Amino acid sequence: MPYLGAHESVSGGLHMAFARIRQVGGESLQIFTRNQRQWKAPPVTDEEAALFREKWAEADHMPVASHASYLINLGSGREEQAEKSVAAFVDELVRCQRLGIDRVVIHPGSHGGDGVEAGLARVTANLDRVVQAARGRGATTRILLETTAGQGTGLGYRFEELAFILENSRYSDQLGICVDTCHIFAAGYDIRTREAYEATMAELDRVVGCHRIGFFHLNDSRRELGSRVDRHEHIGKGAIGLEGFRCLLGDPRFRDHAMTLETPKGKDLAEDRVNLATLRSLLP
Repeated sequence: MPYLGAHESVSGGLHMAFARIRQVGGESLQIFTRNQRQWKAPPVTDEEAALFREKWAEADHMPVASHASYLINLGSGREEQAEKSVAAFVDELVRCQRLGIDRVVIHPGSHGGDGVEAGLARVTANLDRVVQAARGRGATTRILLETTAGQGTGLGYRFEELAFILENSRYSDQLGICVDTCHIFAAGYDIRTREAYEATMAELDRVVGCHRIGFFHLNDSRRELGSRVDRHEHIGKGAIGLEGFRCLLGDPRFRDHAMTLETPKGKDLAEDRVNLATLRSLLP
């Protein structure tokens, strides 16, 4: 069965995310390894790395992914922002290497009005710079480009856009994708019925390749199909509904994949427990 989990806070220390995911009964985890509102972050200390790995071992080495900072925009045509983005992402890969995290999820970026073609070319070139610099510092963490909703000038909402980056990068072997159910639905890819789900996944497999999928975000959508608006909702409470998640959870191609919630929640994490219970009720 898939490893079902959630994105959890690292408040109080990176290792605290494991206490929170165990509290809700999760089997996989996504975290931010740093403050998302700042460009620079202090390096991971030996003590932090050791404690993180210790708590990870206690959590049976469940699948863990980092989500890169939302400040990062590898598609930017503004030199200063692009340089900051490259440096911040290199730093993120190094942090993940120190912690033992083997995958990091990132939004491809935004073209800022310069057009999709120009934006994709910049993302690809900057990703190559990131990988080369990170490898020079001993970091080989796998990079997963997240499917996006297509808001504004955001890149990566069409499968063809993700395929372009994967096919044109000099380091394609280190790249994959993360599929967000809310995002693909908002982008116009229907998964609400068995027929629609099969058609969408066939298109994803044809254009990108399902073997490229390294992680899933499980989120229902507050907005309608093709809205191109990114608004997450609790499982079964949004426009996707339960059947789409039933199809995904029963797909034998993804039985060993990690799938984490990014749904709204309060401090007591009750919503995570409810959403995970709903997902497990849909397992074959």
